[in-house]
Amino acid sequence: MADLSADPILVQVAYARPERQRIVDLAVAPGTSVREAVRRSGMAGEFPEIDPESAPLGVYGRAVDGEEILRAGDRVEIYRPLEIDPREARRQRARLR
Repeated sequence: MADLSADPILVQVAYARPERQRIVDLAVAPGTSVREAVRRSGMAGEFPEIDPESAPLGVYGRAVDGEEILRAGDRVEIYRPLEIDPREARRQRARLR
């Protein structure tokens, strides 16, 4: 549970589409979860495809459970679903060579 009496910590929440990215700087209370930071970032209002309750999340490229507690300076990443399996993409590239 977030400690509302403590000084806030600064984190970032990031989301990217091929044509556009957004990074939001956010001050949150110590004890704030990754998923709560996503909710507070307002990203879902700007990118309607994001479901803050089920989107896959990471911190600096490492997949995390949404309940992980943030530390000062963390960057939360909201991941998009893969359009193609990476193994299949490699096979397709190999066929083109």
